[in-house]
Amino acid sequence: MLVLAVLRHDQHAADLASGNDVSDTTIRRWTNEVVDLLAAKAPRLDRALKKIARRGGEVVLIDGTLIPTRRRTGQANRHNYSGKHHRHGLHFLALTDENGRLAWISAARPGRTHDATAARHDHIVDHLKAAGLGALADLGFLGVDKPADPDDLVIITGYKATRYRKLTTGQKTANKILAAGRAPVEHGFAHLKNWRILTKLRTNPARATNLLRALLVLTNVEADR
Repeated sequence: MLVLAVLRHDQHAADLASGNDVSDTTIRRWTNEVVDLLAAKAPRLDRALKKIARRGGEVVLIDGTLIPTRRRTGQANRHNYSGKHHRHGLHFLALTDENGRLAWISAARPGRTHDATAARHDHIVDHLKAAGLGALADLGFLGVDKPADPDDLVIITGYKATRYRKLTTGQKTANKILAAGRAPVEHGFAHLKNWRILTKLRTNPARATNLLRALLVLTNVEADR
């Protein structure tokens, strides 16, 4: 229960320790141990996709987001600043089924990481093709999937207007349809961020990946109740 209080309500270890006759060091140790055990149960990308395919799924939803962190001074922390969000944080990708149920979370990366860069690093296109699935994504993933034959496209991102090229009525309509199809992924993020420890991470950034994956497992346990 104490660990859940840390994760759900972002309770400080020192506050919990003083009311439960244990040290704050013990609270932190318990939290780390539980997080590591839960993170080990989080699915790998290939297994998550194959599970969706076995259930009859045809598409998945993918997006990236930023988890705010405390601002730390020094040259080494500059890569955690996101120009898009104008704050320090850690970037990660999440993948859901078409109903918005979280299926996979990537490793946490520096806040300045772009969605497309993270997707290439995780070989998202190759994994989708291996599982026989398509994906809906926003324009942040534009250019990740560039097959020689347009019919082989597996990541659909919609159309992007430029300074010299306006969108046609048909392209605008297609973008609206895509946005509606992608909406459940935002619900998946919302459920994950109900864990208030993610409001602003105070934990060591090196432990962020395990924390995110542990919260994925807990979020899905809640959804199954």
